[in-house]
Amino acid sequence: MRAAALTVALAAVGALGATAPTAQAAQAAPAQTRAAQAGSAAACRGQGVDPDAVIRYASDIVIHAPLRTVWKLQTDVERWPAWQAPVLTMERLGPGPLRPGAQFRWTTPAPATPTTPATTLHITSTVRQIQPNSCIRWTGPAVGAGLRIDEGVHVWTFTQVKGGVRVHTEETWTGDQVEADVPTATEALGRGLEQWLSDLKTTAEASSCR
Repeated sequence: MRAAALTVALAAVGALGATAPTAQAAQAAPAQTRAAQAGSAAACRGQGVDPDAVIRYASDIVIHAPLRTVWKLQTDVERWPAWQAPVLTMERLGPGPLRPGAQFRWTTPAPATPTTPATTLHITSTVRQIQPNSCIRWTGPAVGAGLRIDEGVHVWTFTQVKGGVRVHTEETWTGDQVEADVPTATEALGRGLEQWLSDLKTTAEASSCR
């Protein structure tokens, strides 16, 4: 993901693309610690991430922009490539607004790791829960040549605070391949989500200043 956001739904903003180099894989423990400190309370209409997943990450950020601006950017998925470099392509698989059952397919690069080749991940995300201007939860697999994430579960919540919006995100991955190297996968997921939050903040704040 730019080291990107797989955040399928995976998100995300496209993930294994955020995989750290081998020398950085040892830093996964701090990422896991940060994820735990960020909390595991993300839920949309009572539904959260996979409670049994061993690969997980959570984080949040305060964006100084109107809630409607932040929500529009995040849910107008067809425009993700315009402000997220890690999102290479995006396709809605049905008409109308996002709602439970709506699907979108997107791609993101995934660089090589000690155990997987460089590839492009094809992610099919299905919206499971959504509450306008409050939260969204989607799930789905990510598949590339030599790399597979069986299921990503991604939850986003949006809370108005003084001067802006607090955006909280949490994601889990499951699958034999990524679970074979939990530290590297967790580091990749964390880097991807942090990049996604940063891009969302930069774009939303720039838009609100126009």
